[in-house]
Order: sequence, then C-alpha cells, then structure tokens
Amino acid sequence: MTAQQAESRIVQLEELSDDSSCEVLAAARELLLEYGRFVIAQPGAARFCFGSLEKEAARLPLSYSEQAGGCFIAFVDNAPTGFVAWRALAPSSQVAADAWELKRLWVRPGGRGLGLGRALTQDVLDRAVAANRKAIYLDTAPASMAAAYRLYLDMGFIPCAPYNDNPVEGLAYLVKFP
Repeated sequence: MTAQQAESRIVQLEELSDDSSCEVLAAARELLLEYGRFVIAQPGAARFCFGSLEKEAARLPLSYSEQAGGCFIAFVDNAPTGFVAWRALAPSSQVAADAWELKRLWVRPGGRGLGLGRALTQDVLDRAVAANRKAIYLDTAPASMAAAYRLYLDMGFIPCAPYNDNPVEGLAYLVKFP
C-alpha cells in the first residue's frame, strides 16, 4: 500500500460502551477472538486459555469496564479492523499505584501499515494521562508480535519485571510512565 492510498482511507476509533450497537459489539468480539486465535497458533502459547478469552469477548464491554478500564475498536473505511483494551491493575511490589494494563492490541492484516496500532495505543495512553494514571503495563511476545513490540518501544515503553502470571512463554514485560 502506498502512502497516498493509506492517506485516502477513513479511519475511525470508537470506545465501546453500553450504548454501542449490536453490530459494533459483534465486530469487537470477532476482533478479540481473532487475536486469541492468532495467539494460540504461536509457539509457546499452549497454556493460553482461549475459553477465558471467549468469556471476555462475550461480555464486552463489561469485561473491561468492570475492571475500571475500557476498549476501543478501529474502523477503516467503515470496516472493523482493530481493537485494544485496558484495565486497572492492583498495586503490588511489581506494579505502581494507579496503573493500567494495556490488553489485546490487534490489527487485522489488511489494516496494518496504517498506524492503527499506534493510534489505538496512543488513545489508551491519552486516557491514562486524563485519568491521572501513573503507569501503563503490558506483556507481549516479541518473537510472534515483533511489530507490536517495536511499536511499544518506539512509543516509550521500557522493560520491567513480570507483573502477572501469564502462562505464555517468551513474553516481554513493558511499562510506560505517562
């Protein structure tokens, strides 16, 4: 795709809420499940629980809003193309007070190269600043999600100690202090 083609595309981000249409919620659920199918297809992901992800998807947006978070869906030319979520983290020896966790960043292959991953991540970071959050944590698999890993580093995330008990092998743990 050329830069001119990317510029001519209409990109919209929408936060999911109780007022979101059934069609938008269904599209967000499908994006989330696509993310899960991608993860379980990767080496080292044998212990990833797709059943838990299915329950999470079925309850959107409550699965995040009930955890003091939320989620965005991205549309390109009115087609659902990307998703990201966030939730509050409880403070611990590994987690700063007033922190969020960035979750489930996913952009369909046809939407890659348009800056959607950056836009979705930046919207969560902007929300974090507005909500006076002190840190944003995430985990990612650099071997299978190399573009996302590079994006996070480019956006100022830095390595940190593991802050959760994610069973997927080969994870990198990152944090950003907005």
